[in-house]
Amino acid sequence: MATSHRRPRVRWAASRGPKAPPRPGFLAIGEGAATWLVEAGAAGAGRVRVKMAEAVALAKLHGAARVNWALGHAAVYGRFAERDLPAILAHQAAATPGSARHASQDHTLQAGTAAWEGFGR
Repeated sequence: MATSHRRPRVRWAASRGPKAPPRPGFLAIGEGAATWLVEAGAAGAGRVRVKMAEAVALAKLHGAARVNWALGHAAVYGRFAERDLPAILAHQAAATPGSARHASQDHTLQAGTAAWEGFGR
């Protein structure tokens, strides 16, 4: 993960004039959004403004806290594709809490490799 000490800032807000009311934007979602923006820039992600607008729309639907969490995780794991953020939110909503379970070698349905023992001789 490429980290940078630069902080994202809103460039285009200054062009609206000094008396324009502030509008909620991507960076208003939280620190996860700022981290996502820095990491997306470092990774060379494309269509960043479209993805930012999608995140703002998702924050209105799901709440800023959930989208902030999802953006932070997307940044950490390098997920910057078109449908990554909605997929992370869907998984977060459907996942059951608790630890992951893994099958052990004692309880497996695998037949084994004994049948391949003489193969190639």
